[in-house]
Amino acid sequence: MTDYATLAQLGVATVHEAAGRVGIVELDLTQVVQGSRVAGPARTALCATGDNTMVHAAIAHAQPGDVLVLTSVDPGPVALVGELLATQAQVRGVAGVLVDGAVRDLDELRTIGLPVWARFVRASGATKGEAGRLDVPVLVGGTQIRPGDLVVLDCDGALTLPRERIDEVLPLAIARAERERALRQRYLAGELSYDVNELREIVER
Repeated sequence: MTDYATLAQLGVATVHEAAGRVGIVELDLTQVVQGSRVAGPARTALCATGDNTMVHAAIAHAQPGDVLVLTSVDPGPVALVGELLATQAQVRGVAGVLVDGAVRDLDELRTIGLPVWARFVRASGATKGEAGRLDVPVLVGGTQIRPGDLVVLDCDGALTLPRERIDEVLPLAIARAERERALRQRYLAGELSYDVNELREIVER
């Protein structure tokens, strides 16, 4: 069973480095709930432009621990998620939501506490009634995300990796975090990364 809790604690930057510096979702995202950290399998929804019918479908089909990845044919500043949908997602056990679009009801979303990351914050609401596609590969921030792929979200943004790489990357990320903890102690004791990384020899030779 995949240890998503550990991946969430390791965070975007550490997993990214351990994976070979790949997987960053290149979007400027608003972290709605400050301090939140999430990792889990992607459940994707491709909406019709300006319509959030498939967000309702994704929540209805969500399993506990899923990370909803919501986008549209032409992503724009239209709110795909607000207070009422976030409430349903939280009750369903959704771990977090990545919105390649807008959210609204920001104060209410923060009160609910469901971890949400969004490309835009806008009051403009979506329509309903156009069917899109559920559980299909989507392109978000230039990165393909397939159903079941790993999604990691924290204050640094979003990262995704193919599900096939999780077992490979997790121990590498744990080892990297342990090395950084050891280095932190050395730096607290007064050592400099300039010397530890032998950079002085490069700059001052």
